[in-house]
Amino acid sequence: MPRGLSCLASPEGAGGRYETPPASELKRLMWTKSGANNHLDEVHPRIYIGDKNAATDKRTLQAHHITHVLNAADGKFNVNTGASFYRDTKITYHGVEAYDMPCFDLSPFFYSAANFIKNALSSPTGKVFVHCVMGISRSSSLVLAYLMIHENMTLVDAIKAVSANRNISPNTGFLEQLRELDKKLHYQGSSSVNRRT
Repeated sequence: MPRGLSCLASPEGAGGRYETPPASELKRLMWTKSGANNHLDEVHPRIYIGDKNAATDKRTLQAHHITHVLNAADGKFNVNTGASFYRDTKITYHGVEAYDMPCFDLSPFFYSAANFIKNALSSPTGKVFVHCVMGISRSSSLVLAYLMIHENMTLVDAIKAVSANRNISPNTGFLEQLRELDKKLHYQGSSSVNRRT
């Protein structure tokens, strides 16, 4: 096993408790995976991550039976689609006006985005496409947050699940915000994890 990955293979500290690994080890974990880099990739059952090319290609979205779109780069100076762009489809839209900068606080959007994804998947035929400009940082951060909040995954498990299917790389600021979420959800490594919905 490569040096420094010991806690990622079994992310438990002394006493068998889970501990959030440092950002450097989480980045290394993402680099060891060989996911895809398509315009649209299924990263978890019925959850897709992709880029602006897929977001603006309604035919592709309909071919994949996408029912919900979460734009993590909403707004005039990002991927300016909005609900009106999809009005001739049956796609439900949710926009997050986020910027891919380490100083941008994405964490206030973690729960609203996670709840949008959860609602999309509450229908047996629901499929959600989460995108930003390149499908690497903002979109993957929101999907990781969903997996942690609603699928009871640790940050390590969420990264493993997503990066097995797509190359992802949340920026350093987003990664720290996800680490804080991980610590909050797995308070002091307690085996009885407290969840907020």
